[in-house]
Amino acid sequence: MTRILIVDDDYLVRDMLARLMRRARYDVDTAEDGSRALKLHRDNPFDLVITDILMPEKEGLETITEFRKSFPRVKIIAISGGGRIGPAGYLKMAALLGADRTFSKPVDTAQLLGAVEELTAPPPFKSTSASGSTPASPGQ
Repeated sequence: MTRILIVDDDYLVRDMLARLMRRARYDVDTAEDGSRALKLHRDNPFDLVITDILMPEKEGLETITEFRKSFPRVKIIAISGGGRIGPAGYLKMAALLGADRTFSKPVDTAQLLGAVEELTAPPPFKSTSASGSTPASPGQ
């Protein structure tokens, strides 16, 4: 089962996103800041991290940077309401630091679920045949 970590200092946002992901049949855990998120991931890795940007302690941009440095294969979605300057600048920086997708708050849940599905889908099957041909059926 796909494991998702939701990181947001706002309990209501964290809870809403956790319920949304659980209804979609994902295994979900939550953290209130980046420090806790990194500890949880070290103890039991996640497939995808959804992180807010503006948080106390270890904020989202720092969290994304550390995840990319220590766990480069984990998928990351950044979300932000943007504070005083609006979300666009923070989300652009999150993408530059390695977030796979970014969303402004309030998050469109259908788009978020689509991004989660896309990012956690198994890679397409690749044939291991060097010639690309299919094996002959018996008797040929």
